[in-house]
Amino acid sequence: MAWQYWTTAPGEGTWRETADPSPGADQLLVRTLVTGVSKGTETLVHRGLVPGQVAQLMRSPHQLGEFPFPVSYGYLNVGVVQSGPADWRDRRVFGLFPHHTHYTADPAELHPIPDDVPTERAVLAGPVETAVNILWQVPPAFADRVAVIGGGMIGLSVALLASRMPLQRLQLLEPNPARRELARSLGLDACDPAAARTDNDITIHTSASASGLSRGLEITGDDGCLIEASWYGTDSPQVPLGADFHARRLSIIASQVGQVAAGKRNRRTTGERMATALAALRDSRFDALLTGRSPRQQLPEVMDGLAGNTELAASTVCHVIDFRPQSDEPERTVSPCTH
Repeated sequence: MAWQYWTTAPGEGTWRETADPSPGADQLLVRTLVTGVSKGTETLVHRGLVPGQVAQLMRSPHQLGEFPFPVSYGYLNVGVVQSGPADWRDRRVFGLFPHHTHYTADPAELHPIPDDVPTERAVLAGPVETAVNILWQVPPAFADRVAVIGGGMIGLSVALLASRMPLQRLQLLEPNPARRELARSLGLDACDPAAARTDNDITIHTSASASGLSRGLEITGDDGCLIEASWYGTDSPQVPLGADFHARRLSIIASQVGQVAAGKRNRRTTGERMATALAALRDSRFDALLTGRSPRQQLPEVMDGLAGNTELAASTVCHVIDFRPQSDEPERTVSPCTH
């Protein structure tokens, strides 16, 4: 039997035993190695706070069930192919799949992980793909001044990628002192938003807060651009378009990972974008974004901690859920039941 994690009521999650996955012709059977918890969206799901009017937008690609409950949700999954076409067997893959011990997939739904990218780091392929798309939205030019607002999983991913570009200046704005210290340990220039430098060519906003958006417009230089990468759900943040917004000819451009950024859409597929993200994860600095790990049996307790006012919630960027057997537990291989 295999296992699937389901959210069944507000603040309640459980593992359900299910029949062994049954791959169809040319499908792959994948055994999960690790998953990552995307704290923002997954805690909303855990608490049952997904608004009905945006439920379809919040669906994960391979979600089971419907919001609010019961639902099996998640989209940062690293596994190993157990059976399928010979050229896929035993390969590590990333897929946008929930917290399941085993699952079946079409080859087009999976992305091979480079041999030199560690298994746990590969769960960050999702946020790094989002970061790649953000930087493709309005690509920074040589010697640009760039600010990134928000030191969460997306903001840090954007800043780490942007730090490899020939910029004149790159600042990460983050009000949390511990997050600023984390960013500085990675070689990033991190500061409190009140201390940020102004006259930026591009400002990238990821904090999903009205205050962050307002500060972003303040520090964007004349004729500059603010890329809005936050998702607000049903909130309607107040956008300060008075004062000198028009006089300074500022632009606000939305970035959303559902499609390849407009400037690249005719020349890059989503598969090529994901391959770019996975290659970028050769950078060992991304390991610092993995701020905790737990065996998969503890996922219900982890979700409680991340959803509450806890030290775990405050310190987490990305929490890894480990599906690999513990030292006293034999590794289990599912025998595929083919059609």
